[in-house]
Amino acid sequence: MIEIACDESGADGENLVGGNTLFFAHGSVDVSVEFAGSVISEIRERIRSPAEEYKANHLLREKHRAVLEWLLGALRGRAHVELVRKESFLVGRVVEVLGGEGAPSGEGVPEEVWGAFVRAGNRLLRVRAEVDSGVLVEEFFGSLDALRSAVAGTEAGEMLARLSGRRERAFAYRASIPTLIPVLDPLFPTIVDTAAHWSSPGTPVHLVHDRQTLLTPARVEWIRQRAEARGVTLAGLRLVQARSDPRVQLADFLAGIARKIAGDEATGVGDPVLGELLRPYLEAGALRGDGARKG
Repeated sequence: MIEIACDESGADGENLVGGNTLFFAHGSVDVSVEFAGSVISEIRERIRSPAEEYKANHLLREKHRAVLEWLLGALRGRAHVELVRKESFLVGRVVEVLGGEGAPSGEGVPEEVWGAFVRAGNRLLRVRAEVDSGVLVEEFFGSLDALRSAVAGTEAGEMLARLSGRRERAFAYRASIPTLIPVLDPLFPTIVDTAAHWSSPGTPVHLVHDRQTLLTPARVEWIRQRAEARGVTLAGLRLVQARSDPRVQLADFLAGIARKIAGDEATGVGDPVLGELLRPYLEAGALRGDGARKG
């Protein structure tokens, strides 16, 4: 059995647009408690902050750049990050709920048109609604029609045209919204992806995860079943306080670092050196956001 420690960064629950972060990151490490402890001690020795608990933002300060680069070298081959671009995840879920294929992007679309579409999609799929379902559905399909007009004559336009007749699916979704695993929360499927990354034939994976109130026994069982469906034997998922396990602290560092580097790159202020140091921890293309979700 292999034991993997993990933690997340950038969680906003079902709020995938207009939040504080563009990306959700789930970091994981395959190291011993002793190795993790030595790395944490080295970071403390180098940074010398009086803070009781260090977080990724300590390492992301310019004055600690050398420590950040050292850490990204020290964990190479021993760690991984699942990186989810929230907007891409949202659009994929909208298309999935409506029974479509593919996913449109905002490239070349007026910002106000695209923004209205993703905001309406987010409101449509949220578990809790502040207005009547009929209002949400009409709002969404109005934004979809505006987007169709903006990309008329393209492949995306044809795909959106097929979605435009799916009001009954939208109403059916609102009538029986899944609450055990909200479709807009990337945490649960991303934990499955993390287990799948570390899985190998005949070797069960046991996860040690930072304590999350969202990870109820029923949801952990859903994660186990979904992992099993992908050929992964998830031997267990143990919740701990991050401060009690240096491996989880390292996963927390890595997730926060990855989320910040990816966000900078996506907004055009990326650091090429840090981008290259991060890439070995990601799936191909994930730093650009085009490989952020496998399903």
